[in-house]
Amino acid sequence: MQVWPGQAYPLGATYDGAGTNFAVFSEAADRIELCLLHDDGSETAIELRESDAFVRHAYLPGIMPGQRYGFRAHGPHAPERGQRCNSAKLLLDPYARAISGSIDWGEEVYGYHFGSPNKRNDLDSAPHTMSSVVVNPYFDWGDDRLPRTEYHETVLYEAHVKGLTMRHPALPDELRGTYAALAHPAIIEHLTELGVTALELMPVHQFVNDHRLVDMGLNNYWGYNTIGFFAPHNAYASWGDRGQQVLEFKSAVRALHEAGIEVILDVVYNHTAEGNHLGPTLSFRGLDNASYYRLTDDPRYYMDTTGTGNSLLMRSPHVLQLIMDSLRYWVTEMHVDGFRFDLAATLARQFHEVDRLSSFFDLVQQDPVVSQVKLIAEPWDVGEGGYQVGNFPPLWTEWNGKYRDTVRDLWRGEPRTLAEFASRLTGSSDLYQDDGRRPLASINFVTCHDGFTLHDMVSYNDKHNAANGEDNRDGESHNRSWNCGVEGETDDPAILELRARQMRNFIATLMLSQGVPMLSHGDEFARTQGGNNNAYCQDNELAWVPWPEDPEDGGELLAFTRAMVWLRREHPVFRRRRFFHGRPVQGTHDELSDIVWFTPSGEEMTQHDWNSTQARALSVFLNGNAISEPGPRGERIADDSFLLMFNASPKTMEFVVPVDHGKQWQVVVDTARTEAVPPGTGAKVQAGDRLTLVDRSVMVLQRPA
Repeated sequence: MQVWPGQAYPLGATYDGAGTNFAVFSEAADRIELCLLHDDGSETAIELRESDAFVRHAYLPGIMPGQRYGFRAHGPHAPERGQRCNSAKLLLDPYARAISGSIDWGEEVYGYHFGSPNKRNDLDSAPHTMSSVVVNPYFDWGDDRLPRTEYHETVLYEAHVKGLTMRHPALPDELRGTYAALAHPAIIEHLTELGVTALELMPVHQFVNDHRLVDMGLNNYWGYNTIGFFAPHNAYASWGDRGQQVLEFKSAVRALHEAGIEVILDVVYNHTAEGNHLGPTLSFRGLDNASYYRLTDDPRYYMDTTGTGNSLLMRSPHVLQLIMDSLRYWVTEMHVDGFRFDLAATLARQFHEVDRLSSFFDLVQQDPVVSQVKLIAEPWDVGEGGYQVGNFPPLWTEWNGKYRDTVRDLWRGEPRTLAEFASRLTGSSDLYQDDGRRPLASINFVTCHDGFTLHDMVSYNDKHNAANGEDNRDGESHNRSWNCGVEGETDDPAILELRARQMRNFIATLMLSQGVPMLSHGDEFARTQGGNNNAYCQDNELAWVPWPEDPEDGGELLAFTRAMVWLRREHPVFRRRRFFHGRPVQGTHDELSDIVWFTPSGEEMTQHDWNSTQARALSVFLNGNAISEPGPRGERIADDSFLLMFNASPKTMEFVVPVDHGKQWQVVVDTARTEAVPPGTGAKVQAGDRLTLVDRSVMVLQRPA
């Protein structure tokens, strides 16, 4: 076999049509072997003798896509000094574009013996672990272009590749649960009819099923356990894992783009699947443990701000390069439209505290590729000072956990919530205005993968996670949920009616709020997880979306959700790019303020009204003639005006239509109705009229511009 010197860049395995260049970083290893793996279980080892800046490299003519390979790192094994090289362990390429196989959880994949954690384990891991794969980078993208939907026009839909598609009756069995299923017309039609503009996929980077879960007969369903930051997860491919997963993922992105739907990836750059000091040796640990991970003062152990056993070392130039190379790869080669960063506060921990000016954010800010796509932070981690909602740099948007909590509190009847609810409804200026950001920095949600589904949030007071095998100790215990009087399923028609109304209240509130709304997959069908609020290990029908047998008959909640999404999309007053001024806006030819708050009696809210302990109802006037931001060509934007009435109290209340903000209105939303109000059919309302809102309901009035 010919071995040429090759190049130190790019890292990973790069096929050029005639052969493959291999390059891998390790400062810790004395020497690195590239192992070409054969289907009969044998391997060919080639020492990488060329080295530039600790990158070992070689070019092998004739090595083609589909070739499986791994690395063996020869060097010091001294855990007390943070060194864990062990040539008996076949290591994944950190830059592998595809990964084949799965892990056979035997002692062989660990660097120590189970009964003697301080004794080095020299059992060969190759027959028991995954392998890297050389891929063909060439793909016919045709005329594919990123949709580049503006944030103010974005409706996010968080979904799991398998969970969304596994039970859809129109999908062939062989496609269910795969990337190809995302591209199926039945899935795309549902998303487009719902009004979704961006599909936010839960982790599709190659991840590992934890040893503990496998022993319990469970799986890491959510996938927040990454081992390959460049590789699409192989189990979601319908026709092979020797590079086919890359082609299938690209095909799905191309199909979604053709429908005008962006693809956002939920990415986990805060830790890896290798866990703590008792975890397996799969890749990074064996190549250069101290360069990739944050170690404690005793370098045998790992600093953990993620709750998973380890955290990546964000001040290491090699870690930063890995993350930035990965992000650029997914944008330039896989055509994704943005990223949602799991436990993003960990990425800001350059030293110990959370520092929003850490190196990672500096690199993102100046990067000409990554800075131009959607960047969404989950702005917390489990470390000290890790709750950082509102504190990310101006380029970023954030999952607004305070929005979720406040809206849940309002509708479950918590006192003293009106003032904060008003802030959340109008874009959370208290969180984002002081650093130059706008309402669109707030990703608004009331449910997501983590926690109760929408149905369960109105059906359970307590979590019911027994199926996870942890005696109900896992998952959040304070859910801000309310079961409407009975825990779990019931046949009581009054409670079922209230629960359905509460779900409509949440959907309506979400779509009427300034910011960027995010729906959780299956909530439009009122899917349930039986009260399990931590279904991370439930790769079964408990967590999969239960599609109706006839997708055309999705039920009343689906119809209502569609109507609310399209109401938002059709009216710019609900998706403003700037915060409200709270006064008449110059240049808009309207003497009325752009926003006014009223008590149910139709009087403007006073400070006393805002501070009232028991106040749970209000109205808000949104002036469509006082939108301050211009259109894309500098034109003035004018819209209809709306009066939003919220009755979160447990009693039926009368609301007075304010007398000075419009003479005639029409009802366009009423969550007390089981179905959406058909356009143009709502009751006509005059200024000064009294409207009856049943307990816990929303009514929206529209006044033409």
